[in-house]
Order: sequence, then structure tokens, then C-alpha cells
Amino acid sequence: MRAIVLNHVVDFGGWRTAARSAALDGVPPEETLWSVHETTDLFAEPPGAAPPSGAFSVSRALVELAATAIQASDPERFALLYALVWRAHRGEKHVLEDAADPLVQRVMRLAAAVRRDTHKMRAFVRFREVVADDTTRYVAWFEPDHYIVEANAPFFVRRFATMTWSILTPYRSAHWDGEALRLGEGAQRADVPDDDKLEAYWRAYFSSIFNPARLKVSAMTSEMPRKYWRNLPEAAAIPDLIRQSRERTATMVETPTVSPARAPRPAATLATLPQPGTQGALAAEAATCQLCGLYKHATQTVFGEGPADARLMLVGEQPGDQEDLAGRPFVGPAGQMLDRALAEAGIDRSTVYVTNAVKHFKFEPRGKRRIHATPDRAEIQVCRFWLDQERALVRPAVTILLGASAARAVLGRTVTISRERGRPIPLEGGQVMVTVHPSYLLRLPDQESQAREYAALVGDLRMAAGWV
Repeated sequence: MRAIVLNHVVDFGGWRTAARSAALDGVPPEETLWSVHETTDLFAEPPGAAPPSGAFSVSRALVELAATAIQASDPERFALLYALVWRAHRGEKHVLEDAADPLVQRVMRLAAAVRRDTHKMRAFVRFREVVADDTTRYVAWFEPDHYIVEANAPFFVRRFATMTWSILTPYRSAHWDGEALRLGEGAQRADVPDDDKLEAYWRAYFSSIFNPARLKVSAMTSEMPRKYWRNLPEAAAIPDLIRQSRERTATMVETPTVSPARAPRPAATLATLPQPGTQGALAAEAATCQLCGLYKHATQTVFGEGPADARLMLVGEQPGDQEDLAGRPFVGPAGQMLDRALAEAGIDRSTVYVTNAVKHFKFEPRGKRRIHATPDRAEIQVCRFWLDQERALVRPAVTILLGASAARAVLGRTVTISRERGRPIPLEGGQVMVTVHPSYLLRLPDQESQAREYAALVGDLRMAAGWV
């Protein structure tokens, strides 16, 4: 029996080193015993670990899955993940592709639970202002179901880079002083003050985006579970909003629609954007986005559209000229070709969530025409913030990446379409397919080439529908 002691509950580095060493030594899963000995140094080497040697290789998808699932609170997670590594090392290179395998299913469920908890943390952390010795600090309390603080702390650093803040949870706390991130011990709810001036802001914000005509209490409590309400300042307004929903709906119906003059959009930064909790609120926040310079010349933000529970998501590169004017994705020539291909593949577009990696139209003016220009790496990276939020809300089973820019935005690496096209790529509890963008077909020089590539696109879409 090999006893393996890790330094902390999400000691992925220590687990990976120990798992590789055990696999190379031929230690089967049933002869390993995993435990955790918490230390103050979250980056220390696991006790007794020796650098493994020898040929060892597992898929990138398995490594990514393990990095997510290890955050689950299930005490058996280390052993379950090692069992997958053992099988992959012993020859089952494509073990993750067997969706019916009980071990794969269990680990996938762990990863999905972690992703749901991550989404809730990013949506429902609410900072309260604390002033001491003329210094302002923002403090938040959150109670995660899983060990997700370490992995999510960098997200809050990026989002609230200009603030000095602390996020306290029962098992771990994260502290940002404007220059360095520090992880510390857990805390108690009493360590966070009960009231501050931000509460009025959150209540006003939530009330302003609340649409009584679309009230579905069951859906709202599913997206915003009651366990989080006591930590959400805006939750105090929910009972009154529900009671007044019929009266407010009647008032909305009776009030004539007036189109106001277009006002200048307020500036938005990663540090000041409120964290939306619904699809509609997310789109409303994106409408004011000025995170890169593309907003200066585009007509408007073109956000994604489709059911919030869509099983299939399509991601393109960016809106074109007609999409920029209409404010909707894929309505121009490429969109019309996509609609035709979807129909031939047996896919109803109304059941699909359609969006783009970049939300503003990038173009070069030529006379009266606006010619498409490819977004650069920085623009794709900045706009990935919105795409990540969309994917976290929709949680599609299959995501189709239309073109190299979309693939780069989602996969985080340069993609050669001819090499990656049509094969399933596991990602965050679902699958990803890379294929061509419909606009590629429009640029082909002859009808024969266009017909051949169109048939291939339809085949890719039909294959993805089968995965769903």
C-alpha cells in the first residue's frame, strides 16, 4: 500500500507528481491511500514526494479535467482521478471518450459540480466597504460547496484589479492588496460587516433589471438559490418584487413605448462592471462595454442570442457589417448560409445559442463600405470575458467553433482547422468541435469548391447534433 499525503485540499501539483510516480512504479489504484495534511504553504512539495522518471503521457483533456475535478469536495476525488490516470497510462488513451463508463461519468459529474459552484461564486460574491485607519478595503463572504477559492482568486484579481479586497470563505480566504495575491486560512461570517453604502446600489441595480413580465420563481431560485440570499444585498428586494410583479406588469403594458435619444455610454472596466446573474443582465452590461477600442467605431455591441439552456452553442469570430447595424449575430450573408446549413443538418436555429468571440465589428473603411478586419489576439483575449460568461450561463453540451478566431478564443491556443476539424475535444464537461466559418465558403473562387465545402460544413453540423 502506498500512502500519499498532499499539502492541501487542492494540491494539484502534488497530486500530479504523486500520480505520475505511482503509475510509473506500477502501483494500482486499489493500493494507494490518499490523504491531506494542510500546511501554510500552498505551493510546497508533497511530503516524501520524489521527482518521477520514465516515459509518461496522458491527454491534455485528462489533465484539464483533473485540474477541475480536484476542486470537488468529494473525499474520494484523488483516488478517482488516479484511477483514470492509471487506465490512460496502461493503454486506454481515449478513456474520456467513453461517455457510458461509470468512472468517467462520476468524474465528469464532479467537474460539472465544480463549474456550477464557480459560476455561483463569480455571480454572487458581493463586496462590502470597510474603512479603518483612513484605508478602504472591500470584504466579501461566500460559502462554496467545493474547494474553488484558489482557482477563482485570479479571476477576481483581473476583475477588481484597482480595489483592495478580501474574499472570506469557511475553508480559505483570498486577499488582494493591489499588487500581490495572498491565500490564507478560512474565516467566519461574523468577520464581514452587515451594512455599507454598496447595499443600496445592489438593491437598486437588481430592481432595475428585474422584469416582472418574465417572472418565473422556480427559474429564478434555480439560478439564484436561496442559500446565497443572506449574502446578497439585493435579495432583500426579492419578496416585494414578486408581490408587486402583476401590478408592475400591468403598468408596463399600459405605458406607451418611447424611444429615447441615444445617450453616451458610460465607461466600463473589469473593476467596475457589476457581475450579472442572468442572460438578460449580462447582455445589458455588455452593451456598455469599452474594454477595448473596437467600441469607438462599431454601431453597438452584438451579443449572443438563443435559449439560456441550449444544448448546442455556435461561436463565430465577430459581427459583420449587417450584424453591427441589426444588433444580432449571423443575420448577414454568412448567417443566411449558416441558417441553410443548420436546416439541412436537421438543427432548428431557435434551439441553438449563437454568439461571437468578439462582440464589436472590426473593419477598415473603404469609401462608403466597411470591410471586415480580423480581430487581433489582444481583442480576442479581452472579449473572452464575455464569452466565458455566456458559456457559464448556457453550459452547452456541445460547442461548435466556427473558424480559427473562435477556436483560439475558446481553446486558448492557435488552432489549425484542417488538423482539428470534426473531432470531439473534451472541454469543461462538454465537447467542442472545430469547423470552418460560413464566410469562408463565400470567399471560395468557384461553385464546385463552395458546394464541396458546404457539404462538409453540413456534415460537421449533423455530427455535432449527434453528439448532443
